[in-house]
Amino acid sequence: MPSYEKEPFIPISGRDSEVWQGYSAIVRQLEGVIKPQGKTVIVIECYPAVRINEILNGLQALKPVRIIRSEDAALDSQQLEAKLSRYLTDDRVFGYMAPFTIDEWYDAGKLAALTKEMQEIREGVVIAIGFGASLLGAGDLLIYADLARWEIQQRYRSREFGNWQADNSNEEILKKYKRGFFVEWRTADRLKRGLLPQVHYYLDTNRKDDPAMLTKNALLAGLGQAVNRPFRLVPYFDPGVWGGHWLEEKIGLEPKDHPYAWGFDGVPEENSLYLQYGGTRVEIPSINLVFFEPKALLGEGVFARFGAEFPIRFDFLDTMGGQPLSLQVHPLTDYIKDRFGMSYTQDESYYILDADDDAVVYLGCKEEADPEAMMRDLERAQEGEISFPADRYVNIFPARKHDHFSIPAGTVHCSGSNAMVLEISATPYIFTFKLWDWDRLGLDGKPRPVHLQHGRRNIEWDRRTDWVTRNLINQAEQIAGGDGWTEERTGLHGLQFIETRRHWFTSKVDHYTNGGVQVLNLVEGEEAVVESPTGAFPPFTVHYAETFIIPAAVGHYSIRPSDRSQGKPLATIKAYVRT
Repeated sequence: MPSYEKEPFIPISGRDSEVWQGYSAIVRQLEGVIKPQGKTVIVIECYPAVRINEILNGLQALKPVRIIRSEDAALDSQQLEAKLSRYLTDDRVFGYMAPFTIDEWYDAGKLAALTKEMQEIREGVVIAIGFGASLLGAGDLLIYADLARWEIQQRYRSREFGNWQADNSNEEILKKYKRGFFVEWRTADRLKRGLLPQVHYYLDTNRKDDPAMLTKNALLAGLGQAVNRPFRLVPYFDPGVWGGHWLEEKIGLEPKDHPYAWGFDGVPEENSLYLQYGGTRVEIPSINLVFFEPKALLGEGVFARFGAEFPIRFDFLDTMGGQPLSLQVHPLTDYIKDRFGMSYTQDESYYILDADDDAVVYLGCKEEADPEAMMRDLERAQEGEISFPADRYVNIFPARKHDHFSIPAGTVHCSGSNAMVLEISATPYIFTFKLWDWDRLGLDGKPRPVHLQHGRRNIEWDRRTDWVTRNLINQAEQIAGGDGWTEERTGLHGLQFIETRRHWFTSKVDHYTNGGVQVLNLVEGEEAVVESPTGAFPPFTVHYAETFIIPAAVGHYSIRPSDRSQGKPLATIKAYVRT
């Protein structure tokens, strides 16, 4: 049976009495703090795609005398579209990182009218709710209703939700995701970062009709406990056109009509965290930990460099028994800043977690490849005139288990079939310029987006066979060792800000965060135990293929084989920001 833990949680101590699950319990708690006479205003600020009607139905027992929906004062869809269009662009995938604050999406006169209406009510419970409800004031009770980005995407896909004020629930997922990523989530996160320290309660709305509410102090205490111990994010897995069977078999996933292609268990912008308060589990977007505990999580040096962003991501790419990934290239730093408003780019690497004998990686151009001829053939392939002859232009290297391929931005690349890739990369993860997609359609029956014009401007044509072989493939170098362990530097290239270290061990290995966050994966062996030499956190067990995060605040920690793994060689791969 696979030992991979699909629902990891962080136990939180000392706050069990400040958490309530289900609307009945939430109503009882709110009834206890509502004024017995006069007026009580409850303001519920919502992240976009929160189910507002569900919340109102769940709180009916409070018998509100008036419900005010803040979105009644929002700009209408055409006015909002006029503001946003510059940042959304006409592209199916890419927009520009937008700088808006929530007040810019509201009509000041209509807001004033709603505020006056709320003020004129003298008795009873008044509920103001919506994305932007806090613009009406903090009220007597301020509640923040939140949900994870992966859950938002599921609501997009099911067509339950479109974008905020857009009336586009039936639009294709790529465009809805683009508007969320480049515009709505940026605005919502700015609001959340400023507002959450002021709220009375936090409302987890991820599960339909089954919310959990906790006090702000319980939430912040939970975040404070999380950044002083190792932890895992809640993983999720997604089918794709090139998907394989490794994830389903090795991790024990429910079979799907289409095979799993991606696994995400190390992307704080997208994943969530489970905080366990006694018998109640609260799910929060893991980016909240980055927002509200940035120095303890990231370390002062990483925070000074990147701000409240988690710069490293780990994810899985499964082509075992599947198809190759699209041939692609990632933008250079100057290009991603100029065209998309991102401050750093998607440098990455492929760590081969597993592979069949015929697995390969496409990486860099061949010495004899002519740029104009290659682009001309890519354009002809895009028009359906030919199948692109990738092997004529792009190097093809064998891929074996534990190989490590470095892929600086600007390098043409993709994984071939029959490989299980642990992708270690910088976080701006949607900026992939597909060059060729092997004559196939996406799962929606439409051609997947190809961006040849972006690709042409970002391919570094001097990254050819000799340079790639010398610089990007298996640059492993032993740098330390001891009784029962060795440490290797495996890459990445000096052009990239991420450093990776692999430890092989049959006994305990001491590690140090050196003031910066570290992300690890157990890439060999069944099970290992992470421990604090001072007992600062309880022993933390990790299993094969699990990604885990060590906050900067942890400092000194050790990893050893568990009792089940004694005598067998284990290995971790660790990534951190170079200093």
